[in-house]
Amino acid sequence: MKLELGNFYVKDICFGEKTSLKDGILTVNKEEALAVIKEDEHITEAELYIVSPGDMVRLVPVKEAIEPRYRVGGGPVFPGVTGDLMQAGDGTTYALKDMSVLVVGKHYGGFQDGLIDMGGEGAKYTYYSQLKNLVLVADSDEVIEQREQQKKNKALRWAGMRLSEYIGAVTKDLTPDEVETFELEPVTKRSKEVNDLPSVVLVLQPQSQMEEGGYNDLNYGWDTNRMLPTFMHPNEVLDGAMISGSFMPCSSKWSTYDFQNLPMIRKLYGEHGKTINFLGVIMSNLNVALEQKDRAALFVAQMAKSLGADSAVVAEEGYGNPDADFTGCIVALENANVKTVGLTNECTGRDGASQPLVSLDEKENAIVSCGNVSTLIRLPKMETVLGELEALARDGMSGGWSNDEILGASVKEDGSIIMENNAMFCGDRVVGWSTKTMAEY
Repeated sequence: MKLELGNFYVKDICFGEKTSLKDGILTVNKEEALAVIKEDEHITEAELYIVSPGDMVRLVPVKEAIEPRYRVGGGPVFPGVTGDLMQAGDGTTYALKDMSVLVVGKHYGGFQDGLIDMGGEGAKYTYYSQLKNLVLVADSDEVIEQREQQKKNKALRWAGMRLSEYIGAVTKDLTPDEVETFELEPVTKRSKEVNDLPSVVLVLQPQSQMEEGGYNDLNYGWDTNRMLPTFMHPNEVLDGAMISGSFMPCSSKWSTYDFQNLPMIRKLYGEHGKTINFLGVIMSNLNVALEQKDRAALFVAQMAKSLGADSAVVAEEGYGNPDADFTGCIVALENANVKTVGLTNECTGRDGASQPLVSLDEKENAIVSCGNVSTLIRLPKMETVLGELEALARDGMSGGWSNDEILGASVKEDGSIIMENNAMFCGDRVVGWSTKTMAEY
């Protein structure tokens, strides 16, 4: 499979009469874009905004981030989701770089939603403050569940994908600023020079723990709760096969943008044929019952061994219960003599003194920590808030609360906030671009 990503670097975004891209300036016809968003009758309110790095703007509750793209030759950017099924990862796709489409709720926030500060002290906590963002703030008539969580957020998330495809289509007749090529030879057809290098497989554990459909990450539109570990070409992940779900405390979440740009895949590609033989991706999942966790771990270890993997990198989307999947997978790989490195965040409590993972094993001796979900973050008032700041103060949104015996409410009377890192949108960046490190005291 050979994927060519034609990149167009966006220098600025503005609203205007015609949706177009010229000299790095993306112009968006707001009325046309809103019409695309409102194709779903469940969207009851919608507005578009533009935010850039350094803007003193707070966004909450943020539900999704997507990179606008266009599939050259036809077909949906997200096969099985925004259009018919087709093979992703082979062919040419155009991408608008240095920007994203952000989806923000107008009223209600669920525990999987998060916060982004575009400027000030809070900007360092999330990758998306570095991007120019076209922000969709919307509401829907979807059923409101207990704790005021919008059920699945499907209407809003799908609206974001339609909007990103609409924006991405501006590149249709243009020439990219650069073209990146991603190509791996079939595993059994590689040269002796490549085969003699240490072989590595990447194991991804996307969120899939909800038995009711609609919450979990999707693989070609298929609920990952209903799949067994599957061998995938890394190009498929980079090219729209994987879609983010709406079930996971937000700092641990992998957005659709994360899947489209997954840094760990890019880093392994960069070393392929030089220092390693990159075999591909084993797309596993996260389960609820112990037997399901054990079964998935056995499948992963068998695939890695059958592929001839000398080593593996395992990344989990979550913490707490999913730690058992993470540990079980690493132990199964190590038992198969596949040396394994784990990528995860920790839940060590606000004081950092608790056990970092729910499940631990002495064979987990190479773990990269991407942060503590319970770390307290204090941020000053922002003059501009897109969405609803009060969403953070409801007990339904992870990392925020209505009243704490010691700390009081998350949202203070003066507009400042205190929250756990849990509420920072994709803040721990477990997919490979975390900037966090460790400190000794």
